[in-house]
Amino acid sequence: MSEHTHKYETGDALDHASLHAQGIPHTHDDEHTHGHGHHHSTEHIRQVSNRLARAIGHLESVKKMVEEDRDCAEVLIQLAAVRSALTNTGKVILKDHMDHCIVDAVEHNDMRAIEDLNRAIEQFIK
Repeated sequence: MSEHTHKYETGDALDHASLHAQGIPHTHDDEHTHGHGHHHSTEHIRQVSNRLARAIGHLESVKKMVEEDRDCAEVLIQLAAVRSALTNTGKVILKDHMDHCIVDAVEHNDMRAIEDLNRAIEQFIK
C-alpha cells in the first residue's frame, strides 16, 4: 500500500500504517468496503460483475431457446454451462474472500466472519 493518507469514518486523515495499527476501518482509493472492514478492489468487483453479466446473458439465451421450443438436450447442455459459469464466479468470490476478508478476520480475531463463511460455503455447495 502507498504511504499516502486515508480518510475514515470521522473524516480525519491518518497515514495508512496508523490506521492499521489502531484497527481503524478505512477504505483505499481503489477499494470498496462492505461494512465489516473487508475490502475489495474495484478491479475484482469489475471482474465479478462482468462474469455475472455474461452468465445472465447466457441464461437469457437459454430462456429464448425454451420459448422457441428448441431440443431439450440442447437446453440442458446450455443450462449446465450457465450453472458452471455461476459456480466458477462463486469460486472467484470465495478465493478473494479467503485471501483478503478471512485473513483480515483472523488478524482481528473475528470469529463471526469465519462462522459466516462456513454458513456461506454450506449454502454454496448444496
